[in-house]
Amino acid sequence: MTNQTSQLKLKFAVLGAGHGGLAMAGHLAIMGFQVNLYNRSKQRLWGVDSMGGITLEGEVEGFGKINITTTNIEEAIDDVDIIMVVVPATGHGYLAEKCAPFLKDGQMIVLNPGRTFGAIEFKQILKKNNCKADVVVVEAQTFIYASRTMGPAQSKIFRIKNSIPVASIRAHLIPEVLKKLRIAYPQFVAGDNVLKTSLDNIGAVFHPTLCVLNAGWIEDEADFQFYMQGITPSTALILEKVDSERVSVAEALGIRALTAKEWLYLGYGATGRNLFEAMRANLGYSGILAPKRLRMRYITEDVPASLVPISSIGKKFGVPTPTINSIIEFSSILLQTDFWSIGRTVEKLGIQDMTLKDLRLLAIGEK
Repeated sequence: MTNQTSQLKLKFAVLGAGHGGLAMAGHLAIMGFQVNLYNRSKQRLWGVDSMGGITLEGEVEGFGKINITTTNIEEAIDDVDIIMVVVPATGHGYLAEKCAPFLKDGQMIVLNPGRTFGAIEFKQILKKNNCKADVVVVEAQTFIYASRTMGPAQSKIFRIKNSIPVASIRAHLIPEVLKKLRIAYPQFVAGDNVLKTSLDNIGAVFHPTLCVLNAGWIEDEADFQFYMQGITPSTALILEKVDSERVSVAEALGIRALTAKEWLYLGYGATGRNLFEAMRANLGYSGILAPKRLRMRYITEDVPASLVPISSIGKKFGVPTPTINSIIEFSSILLQTDFWSIGRTVEKLGIQDMTLKDLRLLAIGEK
């Protein structure tokens, strides 16, 4: 058996059949890996089930045969090596509870992405549900694909990002995590720890703010390119303030977070004198249309699972986040939802009484 054949014996479960899940499951299958695809409801699985796989277009083209499609979590994760969680971060807790009884020693769980403190939340819920399996919980700093579902079993990958930092609870395992993940994804690189991957969460900067500032246009019938037309010199100024507050919160935890402009260069090779120019220079964003409604994951996921935890941890360590707080407030008004009460606060994560030393020890798996 050749080394390449041996590597392709790696088995994956992809949890989630939305925009990201279809792209990832299809691509992994096209690369030759065995893939199980799970979704909570049958509605998103019927097309893949009837076709036997997923057709991709764009940066990756071809047909990926899926091993099984299922709404049964035990069936999905049985006998797989890597569990790729590709659902909105607000669903991480649900999946942690569902997976807990069926996980086995040696499995790896990767949150794609974790958003902010996703790995910590997932690990805390596994512990709460008495999961005894020796598993590694990993989070990616961002999602590797810019993709959209084009049909019930079709997805378009606009761009695969160049470099995606990943980190695990028990940071000393990151080299082992990378060794396995890079068999499929050489784009994954070492993140320092899960605090850094969490606070390098650029979706927190781009998604909610652009939705709030373009709310009228989103609710209009006209199509527009979300990142190309939704970003203007004026809206970019607000994005830069959100970004600055995020970076300041990271500094209070001893983390040097990437600025949004630096991230665009590392992820896409896009450059500019300021954030507006760098976003407009990113060809990976070209053609991505704005959402048709405000009640979608750019707000329903990124506000409670990205902005709220950044604000909450900032408050705990004395870092003001007035612009971030304003975006949370406006989002709550627009969607008539109290995102403060449902978001990942330090209280819900069980870290409200931790010192900075305690928090850093938790992140590296020594507490």
